[in-house]
Amino acid sequence: MDEPDDRWIAATASALLAAEHERIPIDALTVRRPGLPLEIAYRIQAAAVERRIAGGARVVGHKAGVTSRAMQEQMGVEEPDSGVLLDDRVLPTGSTLARSALMRPRVEAEIAFRLGCDLAGANVSPDVARAAVKEVFLALEVIDTRFTGWRLTVADSIADNASCARVVTGPMVPLGADMDLAAELLIVSVDGTAVATGEGSAVLGDPLRALAWLVGRLHRAGDGLRAGQLVLAGAVHASLPLEARCTVRARSSHLPPVELHVR
Repeated sequence: MDEPDDRWIAATASALLAAEHERIPIDALTVRRPGLPLEIAYRIQAAAVERRIAGGARVVGHKAGVTSRAMQEQMGVEEPDSGVLLDDRVLPTGSTLARSALMRPRVEAEIAFRLGCDLAGANVSPDVARAAVKEVFLALEVIDTRFTGWRLTVADSIADNASCARVVTGPMVPLGADMDLAAELLIVSVDGTAVATGEGSAVLGDPLRALAWLVGRLHRAGDGLRAGQLVLAGAVHASLPLEARCTVRARSSHLPPVELHVR
């Protein structure tokens, strides 16, 4: 199959944005282009993000996705991906979200970071990544797909901005020297009933490894993380369907809880 050109990349980015706006899904890209290179998928993502920025959105961070074995098995992929966080998709804890604004939403609990300084480079260690973190918090990420279903390749997910739809941020606290994020147990409840659990170690062994992985991926694209940016490390459990008229809450031993109301 011929190599996608700039016009196809731009048209595909426009089609994904239109699918999201109109809530009418399109076929997965790899249905028409099996073996779509990840490099091209990231170019589609970047083109769509540039369109969103031109429309007034602002980059506030990045997400690492599909970093746990549970999510990789659920999505049928074998490696992480990453996406861009935009300010108009980030909500504070306690926010209300309309289910009708989304297509096939699912929700997942994550450990997340706010950086205190810039972080970039090819081989950043988890210790160096930790030193760059100012605050840590729990987040609920609402993922959604602009494709016809969740049977996706990692290339499809990447092109669709790693399936990111909304991010709900919990209260942020300093990352203490004695805080073991790998051992942090997250409990997710829906309407007061626990429905999922997972430890930070589910994310590449330690959420800070996901942060280090993300820095390396951005470096290969000629980019890095900036002070003040938010970073999601990835779900510690398999994602859950997000239904209307419910409240989703995540809590853990050492981090303040985060909550989302869905109408």
